[in-house]
Amino acid sequence: MRIKEDKSIFLEHMGDTSQLRVLDFLIENHFFDYPMTEIAKGANVGYFSFQKVFEVFFDSKILVKTRRIGKSDYFKLNLEHPFVKQIIPVYWGLIKGEIFKEEFSLVNMN
Repeated sequence: MRIKEDKSIFLEHMGDTSQLRVLDFLIENHFFDYPMTEIAKGANVGYFSFQKVFEVFFDSKILVKTRRIGKSDYFKLNLEHPFVKQIIPVYWGLIKGEIFKEEFSLVNMN
């Protein structure tokens, strides 16, 4: 597992758990689908921990299978899931809030 230098704004505000790291990665990359190993790697979560998160997310349909290439199944965030529909605005709202806070700080410094 690689070490992430900086936590995302989402993780700073919501906490740093395996589930939230996976959500963070999937929301940030919601246009793409990935095999399980790439989701775990991108989320900076050990594969064993990811398997537990995956099972919950897949069973609850937060993650959906999109295709199969060779022996690998690909998955992506289910943008139609009620929880996902609610968490995405929170995610981007936190990021926008931090950006505006930084811009406001820079303006007040001048």
